[in-house]
Amino acid sequence: MIRLVLFLIFIVALATGLAWLADRPGQIIVNWEGQEAKISVFHAVVALALLTGLALVAWSLLRHVWESPAVIGGYFNKRRQKRGLDALSSGMIAIGAGDRATATKYAIQARKSMPNEPLTHLLRAQAAQLSGDKATARRIYESMLASTDTEQLGLRGLFLEAEREGEREAAKQFAERAIALNPQLSWPVDALFDLQCKSHDWAGALETLAVARKNGHVEKASAERRRAVLLTAQAQDLEDKDPERALNLALEAHKLAHGLVPAGAIAGRLLASRGATPKATKIVQQTWQKSPHPDLATAYAYARIGDSPRDRLDRVRKLAQLNPHSLESAIAVANAAIEAKDFAAARQALEPLMESRLTQRACTLMARIEGGEHGDKGRVREWLARAVNAPRDPAWTADGVVSEQWAAVSPVTGALDAFSWRVPVESMEKTADEIVARKLEELVALGAPLEVAVEAKD
Repeated sequence: MIRLVLFLIFIVALATGLAWLADRPGQIIVNWEGQEAKISVFHAVVALALLTGLALVAWSLLRHVWESPAVIGGYFNKRRQKRGLDALSSGMIAIGAGDRATATKYAIQARKSMPNEPLTHLLRAQAAQLSGDKATARRIYESMLASTDTEQLGLRGLFLEAEREGEREAAKQFAERAIALNPQLSWPVDALFDLQCKSHDWAGALETLAVARKNGHVEKASAERRRAVLLTAQAQDLEDKDPERALNLALEAHKLAHGLVPAGAIAGRLLASRGATPKATKIVQQTWQKSPHPDLATAYAYARIGDSPRDRLDRVRKLAQLNPHSLESAIAVANAAIEAKDFAAARQALEPLMESRLTQRACTLMARIEGGEHGDKGRVREWLARAVNAPRDPAWTADGVVSEQWAAVSPVTGALDAFSWRVPVESMEKTADEIVARKLEELVALGAPLEVAVEAKD
């Protein structure tokens, strides 16, 4: 609407101007080397306007001719780019579908149309992987390291290739290089952390965990738990070789995770060995309230050097009061009572378990009570037989593996903090039964033939 109004104004102004000139006749005389030319002012203005218009048209034509190669080139570049993008899209779909031939075809097309596009390199490498050509895939990924635009992509591809081939050291180096290039990338940080945990490189894993926390790859609570587990793993390795260092590590781990059983147990044992009984008992109590465990009960019972069995029984009773409904509290008191030869107290401790929670450990303890108090071999055999078929006790389990000792990582997957204290499932029957068998062997000294238990199991 505005343009129409402006156009009408222009026409009116032009007509008015021409009319004004027509009403004022005059001549323009040009004298050039004896020749004289006359033209009216009106005609001169019209001629000037026509010449100006022709000049503008000529200039437009010249400029169009001058720019036509770039226009034509741009047109063909756009067509080539469209073909390349279509090839990339179709190639990625073929990769996802596992169509090796189609992926290879589109990878070739993409390389012709967009040879410098990072996604073209990725498509070519993945097409080579799909075809089983690992050497070509690796060569393409290595070529990507030469450009800053594709270096990160190349490192990830090389890492995945190395991991797929089981080359852990090479995979570790690629992950470290990717972190040095850009620590804000989460995949190399996570990958390096997992590799370090699998190889029991606790110090390296702690450093990588710090990088992960600094760059926001892991939440604070999760980072503290992981750090506690790694520190405990270090303390576990150093408990005999360097108790001073092990104690500091265990104390830091306990501070981060009060419920981490091995940290509390290691700290309790090492503090007790130094005569720091009050601190040892405090740490064990804190852990026991969150996660009661036999190792904690043992550390608490022997927290003071020189105590008699009766003293240890009194001490364990105090610990049990902190978590009175736990199975471990009853087992701990019964164990301490048997060592103190107070078989009545041991029976009393196990009495709440007789109806609904009579586990394998409770049965073996009852066998010890019968053997120690009355020497009744028949009753001992009876309890041993019941132990074989009784419900399982909690044990350290991770990924289908049952272990008598806590470990920082799963022996199957290498995952950190995989072990937990819980009742093994049926799929773990073989390993759990081996643990029971070893417990029963310990009772042979009581005069109970182990064959009775084996027969009961069969």
